[in-house]
Amino acid sequence: MARSDEAEWWFNAVYEAIQQIPRGRVTTYGHIARLLGRPECPRQVGICLKHLPDYRAIDTPFFNDRNVPWQRVINSKGGISPRGPGSTQRHAVALRREGVTVSSGALGDYSVDLNAYGWFPDLLPSEEQAEESEDEGEEELMVNQESS
Repeated sequence: MARSDEAEWWFNAVYEAIQQIPRGRVTTYGHIARLLGRPECPRQVGICLKHLPDYRAIDTPFFNDRNVPWQRVINSKGGISPRGPGSTQRHAVALRREGVTVSSGALGDYSVDLNAYGWFPDLLPSEEQAEESEDEGEEELMVNQESS
């Protein structure tokens, strides 16, 4: 089923935001939603990750599980949310490969210390760069106007 333009925008925005999470850090579904201006949509962030294509797809999609670090997104309590058999263990292994300490509980649940590994910027790095470029452009314009 084809996605609407709005849904396609959302999926792409989520994937682009997740690509900006630094290696060895994690953030939450809710924080990605807040960074995208939709704090009420953490579950929709999870849906995007659930539908992240496998890089081995016949027509490799632009965004896929090789270039979107899906493992860096966890729940608001620092837990790894189950997505199916073996999914939490696979998630924990992927984070451990990045140097993140993942604790395992007695019930087979996995968690990450958000105080130690959490990444919670007010803006995405790409937005900060855009703001800086805008500010530099305004400063240059003011200097040019003053020298005229």
